[in-house]
Amino acid sequence: MPERLKPYFPSAMLLLLIAYLGVQALTGERGLLSGGARDAMLTQREAQLAGILEQRRDLEIRARYLQADSLSRDLLEERARAVLGFADPRDYVIRVSSPASDATETPTA
Repeated sequence: MPERLKPYFPSAMLLLLIAYLGVQALTGERGLLSGGARDAMLTQREAQLAGILEQRRDLEIRARYLQADSLSRDLLEERARAVLGFADPRDYVIRVSSPASDATETPTA
């Protein structure tokens, strides 16, 4: 019996290969059916890029104000207070606890 099927072996392998590639073309990572997921990922990454670019522009402006030729006194005072932890006696200080620290605390009974 195996001798009778021997001529069909290459054809069967070729048919299996074509079936495998067809399934991958439809359902694979870059297949036809995963286009919606790629579009959603692209939209998400574009929004993330826009946020990062806005943050970069803000940091560039702040760095420009901290240069010696165009030093902004207000920005310098703000950074000094933040780094050193000082406050002006005329300032109102409001302490806000972060949500992450509230979630990690365990209630004591």
